[in-house]
Amino acid sequence: MSRRVELGLTAVVVAVTEEQPRVLLVRDEDGGDHALPTGVLDASRDRTLELALRTLVEEQSALELGYLEQLYTFGNRYRDPRERAGGPRVVSVAYLALVREGPLPGACAAAWRAWYDFLPWEDWRAGRPATLDRTIAPELARWTRKGRGRVSVRQRRERADICFGLGGAPWDGERVLDRLELLYEAGLVAEAWRAGGGRGETSAEESVSAAADAGVRLGRPLALDHRRILASALGRLRGKLRYRPVVFELLPRTFTLLTLQRTVEALAGRRLHKQNFRRLVEAGGLVEGTGKRTSDTGGRPAELFRFRREVLRERPAPGVGLPGLGTHG
Repeated sequence: MSRRVELGLTAVVVAVTEEQPRVLLVRDEDGGDHALPTGVLDASRDRTLELALRTLVEEQSALELGYLEQLYTFGNRYRDPRERAGGPRVVSVAYLALVREGPLPGACAAAWRAWYDFLPWEDWRAGRPATLDRTIAPELARWTRKGRGRVSVRQRRERADICFGLGGAPWDGERVLDRLELLYEAGLVAEAWRAGGGRGETSAEESVSAAADAGVRLGRPLALDHRRILASALGRLRGKLRYRPVVFELLPRTFTLLTLQRTVEALAGRRLHKQNFRRLVEAGGLVEGTGKRTSDTGGRPAELFRFRREVLRERPAPGVGLPGLGTHG
């Protein structure tokens, strides 16, 4: 067992383009699954973690980051399969970056990918995702019945209901990581059974069978534990929509209220009540009109707005809110 620890950096770089939340990915070192931009801290070169993160993203994608915040530190044993072969235990500090998508140089290995390709059960904009009733609910019911004793069965059922809004429980949009970790524990995502990964409480045979049957329908995997990092970032973003104006980092300097709403909906994974949303945004002093209009909407010319930065001084929690979703979004 290795006693060495390696400090890594991982970036979740998010953009929303044509109402689709997208994430920046690169190929992992082995050329297999896609990965989030990742690198190792050079203690002799890198003065701060944030500067090091900005540098590695620019090196891997030629993208210069603007808004950036530290997300979480991921350090579970064997999160990097090299550790099983005597390599170092890799602890990675993850950051969340919000940008506007732009073209990437053809020479780099980076690419933009749709966020919900990896977490398809999180997108409710077209209604309740079919995979919930077709795959997730029955597979979790099977996993629940395999609990060891009545207490275990009850705890599993309660956890499944709370995470996925089953059995009459409400759907909580911010429980993104909880849902992915439950699918992992039940052996229903590829990361649970591929070589070098943990398998939760299911047997190897059960995990391989369940993931082989459900994997295609339960999203594309990422390298290492990067889908877990991605889920953490989505949960963080959804929570911040309520009390921080982070959504404006994803928008051009001027925008229509419909564009603002569609961007919020893309991140929340839910449709919002149009008039309530507009009233909330305008009453909260988040935007101001520019006096200009655009005909790019395809209908009547729409007024262009811009973010009122003064609101940061006026209110302690100037989020856009999620009208129409209730407490549990």
